Amino acid sequence: MARESMDTDRRDARIAGALVLAGMLAGALSVVPVLERPDYLMLLPAHESQILLGAGAQLLMVPACVGFAIYLYPTLRRANEALSLGFVGFRLIAAVFHFVGVILLPLLLILGEGAVQGPGVDPSPSEVVAELLRTARDLVNHVALIIALCIGDLLLFRILHQWQLVPRWLSGWGLLGAALALAASSMVLFGLAEVVTPLYLALNAPLAAQSVVLAGWLIAKGLDTSRLRSGPAERRVS
Repeated sequence: MARESMDTDRRDARIAGALVLAGMLAGALSVVPVLERPDYLMLLPAHESQILLGAGAQLLMVPACVGFAIYLYPTLRRANEALSLGFVGFRLIAAVFHFVGVILLPLLLILGEGAVQGPGVDPSPSEVVAELLRTARDLVNHVALIIALCIGDLLLFRILHQWQLVPRWLSGWGLLGAALALAASSMVLFGLAEVVTPLYLALNAPLAAQSVVLAGWLIAKGLDTSRLRSGPAERRVS
């Protein structure tokens, strides 16, 4: 029975690690460079495939985001059920924000198509609405979404660190990275930094790098659940 549980934990950890990598790949594909152009509204119809690719990639991030938490939950709940439920809950909240980000892209495309319908159409109202939608997408993707993910990650890394389910240098790296990413999104929220600037990217880089290493560790080694199988007395001592 114990052997079967270990095999299940190892399988779930491998799938979780693969989902991290899949989510990061989808995240890279969800970037829409044309939205960073000053004249992006008039360019959107010509870059329809880029818009649709970005929306589709962000949609794929939903199962990757939630699946990572779901596959780790059976193991994590044996260590701390409250924190593991919080981790899953914040991942579900992040999934909702992903859906919002997906919906905003086609809306921008519709506005872009309307703005280039003909020389007699005044694009000014469309530009105002488009800028509101673009700003909303930035706030969803780089503030609300990241904050939800980081709070969930702090709960995850607390469990991993306390129970040494991965090496403490790896979970400690995650705690620091999540705190820095949370600070970056908070700075964007309060107007202290802009999205996709060197400062913002630098603050997010540690967590991104840690995610790659964590994914590799989960795939190669899984979680060390030996402490979870110890008796109550041994747990109190540790």
